[in-house]
Amino acid sequence: MTNTAMLRPAWTPLTIALMVLGFVVFWPLGLAMLAYIIWGDRLDGFKRDVNKATDDMFTGCRRARRGTHARTGNVAFDDWREKELERLAEERRKLDEAREEFDEYMRELRRAKDQKEFDRFMAKRKERPVDIDPD
Repeated sequence: MTNTAMLRPAWTPLTIALMVLGFVVFWPLGLAMLAYIIWGDRLDGFKRDVNKATDDMFTGCRRARRGTHARTGNVAFDDWREKELERLAEERRKLDEAREEFDEYMRELRRAKDQKEFDRFMAKRKERPVDIDPD
């Protein structure tokens, strides 16, 4: 007999022992085991119902998201909306290009600043007298 066959929602010696042990260790565990013994055979149906409800909900969300750009049947409105979406996409592209140009400018500015600081460090370093320790 396998362990899963012994741990089924029924009054088996294993489930009774786990229930008693659960009450001894921490009473909510024993209560949970008692609920499993009594109503555990209904868990499969409950799980199936919850999974179906969740799947239906997410299917509805997917349908709603896909339907945001669906045709309405009004040709004038659909044409106007398409033109506006294209205009907005073009504006987004221009903004992205401007952001890239600014990022490049800032990278170059940081590089120039770093180079200036490095050159100043090297000049100071050359001015220091070199300590030679003859041993």
